[in-house]
Amino acid sequence: MTVDCSIAELLACFLARDLNDGEELQVGVALPIPEAAVRLAHLLHGPNMELVFLGARMNVHHLAQIPLPAFGWDNRVVRWTESYSDRGHRFDQVKDWHRRVFFVGGLQVDPFGNTNLIGVGSDPRRLEFRGPGSVGTPTLTTHVGRYYIVLNGHTPRLFVPRCDYVSTVGWGRGGADARRKLGLPGGGPRYVVTPLCVLDFTADEKRLRLKSIHPGVTVEQVAAQTGFELAIPPDVPVTQSPSARELDVLRTRVDPDGVLRAR
Repeated sequence: MTVDCSIAELLACFLARDLNDGEELQVGVALPIPEAAVRLAHLLHGPNMELVFLGARMNVHHLAQIPLPAFGWDNRVVRWTESYSDRGHRFDQVKDWHRRVFFVGGLQVDPFGNTNLIGVGSDPRRLEFRGPGSVGTPTLTTHVGRYYIVLNGHTPRLFVPRCDYVSTVGWGRGGADARRKLGLPGGGPRYVVTPLCVLDFTADEKRLRLKSIHPGVTVEQVAAQTGFELAIPPDVPVTQSPSARELDVLRTRVDPDGVLRAR
């Protein structure tokens, strides 16, 4: 059964399904879709997940209702947590990096999943557009078991042949052993999700490949909005819509204010 939903809700449910019980799920600032996804996964199938928001670690699965703030850290959340720690952001406190999952955005993404959060422009002293920077992101994406690239747009200005600056190394210049050659221990990027589609990576080249298109989107539309050639399989499925159960929990317990419905 499928139900009507916004693209943001679709992406939150897609990501939630890919998260596993027992994992440590870390979300930074200003990422409402990943934050909704980890909360949803925690409530639906991950009671032993540890959620880390801006350095605060919590587990609230035991509660029937969770009056959480709308996508942003708020100390009032501690009132309802079963467990809490303010050291979730301390890299020297992480013991099992392979269990940790991270999410990152980007101003630019290249064919091998390298991302730029620094800025756009050839002159670093006079950037055409300055990004939020990459504080903590290089360390996390280097070590975590896997991470997801979550984007608010899909245009040729965002998907570029080469990033102006690299704040997060995905698969370098390509190749199945690219990260090993660079000495990067983590698992690298798994998916790139956008308002048009879900992308993954080819096994041999680690080049971006079209995994699914969202309802109402065409393969040709995705190709036209990407600034380089994607790997496109012969048959590209439509991204699975949320179930009625997923959407009910998302709207009543995770996002009662409708932040994702408006996106």
